[in-house]
Amino acid sequence: MDPIDRLSEIIFGLLMALSFTGTMSAAVGGGEKVNAVLVAAFGCNLAWGIVDGVMHVVTTAVERVRRRGLVDALQREPLDRARQIFLDNLPDDIRLVSAQSEIEALLLRVRALPSNGQHSVVTGGDLKAALAIFALVVISTLPPSIPFLFIEQIDVAMRVSNAIALIMLFIVGARLGSYMGRSPWPMAFAMAAIGAVLVAVTIALGG
Repeated sequence: MDPIDRLSEIIFGLLMALSFTGTMSAAVGGGEKVNAVLVAAFGCNLAWGIVDGVMHVVTTAVERVRRRGLVDALQREPLDRARQIFLDNLPDDIRLVSAQSEIEALLLRVRALPSNGQHSVVTGGDLKAALAIFALVVISTLPPSIPFLFIEQIDVAMRVSNAIALIMLFIVGARLGSYMGRSPWPMAFAMAAIGAVLVAVTIALGG
């Protein structure tokens, strides 16, 4: 997984944490115990981590098959048809800065690649990435859940939990901004603002 994928999964987990902690007061007010609500929320997060990991494997496999199908088509089709397929699949930026001779040479090199009919649709790397996604989603929700284990007043615990999630969103946003090669602060404040909006909405709705 590249840094953007890792940081994105942490952001998803934190946003989910803000969403389910926002319902904590309503659930407790309805007679549920805090521990029971936490267990239910953690179970939902486990399920989401599994779904997210499985979908990563599925989308990666689909994209791998699509790329291999493209290479097969470029090798199988007549040169004129292969040239058109190749041009249609080139990113616009690459097409604009590439001379026709460069595109033609690249196409011929692709057509000259040895054919290999044995391909794995799903690799061990895909499964490792799915496991990493699952772990990131689940682990990222643990810090915002800690206040509910040690603070008896549900409203105080919710605000401390929200603060922890917002601080984590700020830090992750800063890392994401740095990875983009820009100042980290705009992205850091943007991520924190998104979290703050979620908090404000849940408070306005009685959370």
